[in-house]
Amino acid sequence: MTLPNVAYFSMEIAMDQSLSTYSGGLGFLAGSHMLSAGYLQMPMVGVTMLWSYGYYDQRIDHSGNVEVAYIRKYYDYLTDTGIVVDVDTFGEKVKVKAYRVEPELFGTCPVYLLTTDIEGNSDWAKSISHKLYDGNEKIRIAQETVLGVAGVRVLQAAGYKFDVVHMNEGHALPAAFELLRQYNGNLEEVKKRTVFTTHTPVAAGNEVHWVDTLLEGGFFAGATRETAIQLGGENFSLTVAALRMSRIANAVSQLHGLVANKMWEWVDGRCPIRAITNAVNLHYWQDPRMHGDKSFDELLAAKREMKQELFKYVANVAGKRFDPDVLTITWARRFADYKRAWLILMDKDRINKLLDENKIQIIFAGKFHPDDVMGKEMFNKLLNRSHTLKNVVVLPGYELQLSGMLKRGTDVWLNTPLRPFEASGTSGMSANANGAIHLSIYDGWAVEGTFNGINGYTVEYPGLDDEMPWEERHWKDHECLMDIIENQIIPTYYNNKQEWARLMRQAIRTSEAYFNSDRMVIEYYNRLYAPIAHDDVSAGEKRKEMNITETPTFDAWTYSNIK
Repeated sequence: MTLPNVAYFSMEIAMDQSLSTYSGGLGFLAGSHMLSAGYLQMPMVGVTMLWSYGYYDQRIDHSGNVEVAYIRKYYDYLTDTGIVVDVDTFGEKVKVKAYRVEPELFGTCPVYLLTTDIEGNSDWAKSISHKLYDGNEKIRIAQETVLGVAGVRVLQAAGYKFDVVHMNEGHALPAAFELLRQYNGNLEEVKKRTVFTTHTPVAAGNEVHWVDTLLEGGFFAGATRETAIQLGGENFSLTVAALRMSRIANAVSQLHGLVANKMWEWVDGRCPIRAITNAVNLHYWQDPRMHGDKSFDELLAAKREMKQELFKYVANVAGKRFDPDVLTITWARRFADYKRAWLILMDKDRINKLLDENKIQIIFAGKFHPDDVMGKEMFNKLLNRSHTLKNVVVLPGYELQLSGMLKRGTDVWLNTPLRPFEASGTSGMSANANGAIHLSIYDGWAVEGTFNGINGYTVEYPGLDDEMPWEERHWKDHECLMDIIENQIIPTYYNNKQEWARLMRQAIRTSEAYFNSDRMVIEYYNRLYAPIAHDDVSAGEKRKEMNITETPTFDAWTYSNIK
């Protein structure tokens, strides 16, 4: 069978440190997708935006607090395709220019980059492609309109005949509406060519806008208000419409598949949701010192060497000297409150004892959305607290290079989301590939890839999904987490190096065996782009005795709770 030509639309794609087209996990995942598609020579192209100022530059200001800075980026290695298309948004005809990342540049499949920051556009139109995930609602809608509508038109102008449009999250939904326009309103023709990945059950990741604002922004590519409401509601849900406009969709871990099917089962006319577990590109993320049939002694020596390399960076940035012989725990990911960076620090006396006795060292790193006041406050609290704590640092600027350095140079990769809101959490996969042990809440991909005492540790206890107040949940998770650190991890690390090396080896083997994006891309082709079986249960069928109900707002986030 001939493989279909796929066009992969994503608001962010992390291909290389030098190209600021990403913010965090979604971009890292998309980058791995593009790298594996290139490595496997799959018929695929990527479509994303060329952000003039990237996401933002994170640094520490003169007062000792985190600072959000915007620095214009310049690139001289992108191919100018010469393609310019027009898009109507908020009363303006905006010109969109396309550049291209060639496969030989980073090893990806070809990727088209769209920008409005060109001569001939108004200042407002130029600003559409300035900042990734701009907090201004109209600019955000215009960004999505450009990605989807202009993206389809650019590919057609380039002569790329796609068979499948893959919308990586709801940001790319206008691509489906552009196809709807081109197929004269025939939704079935659109569905034949469209698939969708949903990445999170968290409300903030499932965008909703008033339908008239989207209509004004050109989001629907000429579709009527009535059509839009039928697909996504008057208070228009991008996720709901994507599920109704796609032939098939996928969640990003097996647990997330259960959660997503239950969460969206009320959507009439939605497509089936399969589970395809995320993965990372090992060719990119894994250090050669961790690859191959290494002895225990070789693994331990390589890890110590990589810790020394990381700690030179820590000393330069944070002014603290870490010891490569001390157990090092890293929490590094997006600073969203449900990810609970602060969980390990809840009991001050308990954590201070471990720090003061040189039993552990802790590194925090990550970015918050620039308009997320709570995320910024959480970062600053941790940063200021780290100044008075022994063996704790908070590092600014969590880009690809630092992420890779942390995964190579840490002993334990800490993952502390509030279950079940971490759909996948892929960072632990690339940490595993570098011999870092995953210590995780029993959520996301950890449910299927972190096996307690075999290749890592999971936070589990009786009544894991019982209803309880948030504060009680935090303390139960914290108590279990600290018990694992004190009674299992620390004794093994210091007193049984051979057992620690065995855990490292099994973490590496697990990552190589299944959590490699080469596997993921092949699975996307076999199960989403050109399914070899159509065995999905119906949308309304109950897959497991799980109920998701509305819960009170938790620290500015609205969640669904799993019983």
